[in-house]
Amino acid sequence: MSLIFYDFECFKHDWLVVFIEPFNARETVIVNDPDKFKSFYQDHKDDIWIGFNSRNYDQWIAKSILADFNPKEMNDWIILKDRKGWEFSDLLKSFPIMSFDTMTGYYGLKTLEAFMGNDIRETSVPFDIDRKLTEDEIQETIKYCRHDVEQTMEVFLRRKNEFDSQMALIDTFKLPLAHVGKTQAQLSAIILGAQRIQTNDEWDIRLPDTLKLNKYQYIADWFLDKKNHNNDAWLETDVCGVPHTFAWGGVHGAIPKYQCECASDEIMVMADVDQLYPTLMVEYGLLSRAVKEPERFKTILATSLKLKAEKKKKEREPYKRICNITYGSEGDPFNPMYDPLHRTLVCVYGQILLLDLIEKIEPFCELIQSNTDGILIKIKRADFDRLDDAVFEWEQRTHLHMSFDCYEKIYQKDVNNYLVIDYEGGSKSKGAYVKDLGDLDNDLPIVNVAITEYLTKGIHPRETIMSCDDLIQYQKVVKVSSKYSHAVMEYEERYSNEVSSIEYPKYLACKYLGYYQCEYFNKTMMSDTPCKTCNNFTPRCPKVNYVTIYDGEIERLNDRTFRVFASSRPNDGTLKKVKTEGAKPEKFANTPEKCFIWNDSVNGVSVPDYLDKNWYVDLAIKRLNDFGVNI
Repeated sequence: MSLIFYDFECFKHDWLVVFIEPFNARETVIVNDPDKFKSFYQDHKDDIWIGFNSRNYDQWIAKSILADFNPKEMNDWIILKDRKGWEFSDLLKSFPIMSFDTMTGYYGLKTLEAFMGNDIRETSVPFDIDRKLTEDEIQETIKYCRHDVEQTMEVFLRRKNEFDSQMALIDTFKLPLAHVGKTQAQLSAIILGAQRIQTNDEWDIRLPDTLKLNKYQYIADWFLDKKNHNNDAWLETDVCGVPHTFAWGGVHGAIPKYQCECASDEIMVMADVDQLYPTLMVEYGLLSRAVKEPERFKTILATSLKLKAEKKKKEREPYKRICNITYGSEGDPFNPMYDPLHRTLVCVYGQILLLDLIEKIEPFCELIQSNTDGILIKIKRADFDRLDDAVFEWEQRTHLHMSFDCYEKIYQKDVNNYLVIDYEGGSKSKGAYVKDLGDLDNDLPIVNVAITEYLTKGIHPRETIMSCDDLIQYQKVVKVSSKYSHAVMEYEERYSNEVSSIEYPKYLACKYLGYYQCEYFNKTMMSDTPCKTCNNFTPRCPKVNYVTIYDGEIERLNDRTFRVFASSRPNDGTLKKVKTEGAKPEKFANTPEKCFIWNDSVNGVSVPDYLDKNWYVDLAIKRLNDFGVNI
């Protein structure tokens, strides 16, 4: 068994595929040759084929060729008709492919390539071309396809833990290797022996018999009220003086823009329930009723918790995966474990039982936030034993178990964005503004670093940003979605030439497009027409060439994914997207007004002098203000 990385490109009159076998250092390119492809398949059908979005696309193009269909018909079935590949024909079942998909999240391959700093320029060959490709076009497409296969390999290496987890599930639960191509939700259903059931009791809501509420009983009653039995309903209310939203998908509550450093007699405690949803399924009989072996799930949960206590992270992984996946599978109509009532009850029980605990400790704590499986509170150190006793009583009654972590400081924007600092200087963060970014989510990394450096070390964002010379740290990655036709660069004003001397390249443009001010001489330069503000002519700076002003221009762009940087050059424009031909362009969110694009490789590239670092400083300060931090 070997690993093969692959990618298909499909046109109206042509198709091609590139295979790379890294362990054999071998590449195979097949163009419009079904017989050669069938031979390759026979030689490699026992290997694992690895692609990006191959579960939904590439494996079905491959099977259509093996079954003697036109691959363009399959391409259009999937892309244009938005149908599943397996729905195309029963003949496809005759050609099994062990295809593992490296696409595990929201981002497409080009976006991930951008995050990694790699070349993201598109091929110039349009995929809707209505004729046979020329030899030059085929060679360019092969180059483009090879690049995508190589990038898939890079993504795989960074997500190898997903592959290892898949193989661990197969090995631990003695599944056929052919299941490597299934989703982990599908594997969970197989492992638990689920057989689909029909139900019509989605809103038969009940509450746990272990619940003890007084002050907040009205919240529990809200879940029982039939007029709220729809997925769009929610309840907004205060709990412990903190605004909360209770809904069928979970509870969220937090003090907005909150920051605190505990006094010497105070402590912040983050109390999380260990494996909340899986434990509720076991203790309250809320595992999907489609599961025919509920005791097996109970054993899996017990094993997961035991291995966690023993700090055996690698051995625990397959058991933890099954525990975490099962809840989501109960709400998936396409999964055999689908059981919407039990999924809803798991979520409701979790919210209500945490509310039960909050009610018991409210007299001696300050609630900072509530989330799906835990709470963050501040208490007097003298009250810690009181907290411990209340939690112990709650654990005994509800059959749940809590773990404590203690912190000294917090900066909180909302329940989904916060950073806490412990007594050893370590920190834990959540949310796009403060999370640690990696190679596969590397979006505006310098801003995250600047915010974290300020919150944890007191280093001003300007110092962090101005001292960084690595261009990739400043990238903002955007993509033209399928809802839009294309992207454009829109220029409000353009100039016929730059200044003549590099010693004095910077000048500021009047917003009325009438005059220019030289920063060096502090004089005003004029075009042929007087300033629309002051209506005066004044001499141009002798160090600057004559400047010609053009009205707004729009440049259509070929690429659909862009690596964007803030620019200090007045000639640069604004990146926008267009829904349909002739429609008004719309600016990409969170991008600078003046920007430049760098879509070839940015790894190892130093910052050019026209990068507008002040834009990143301002953004970091704005995001700190969102946390309630003013600097």
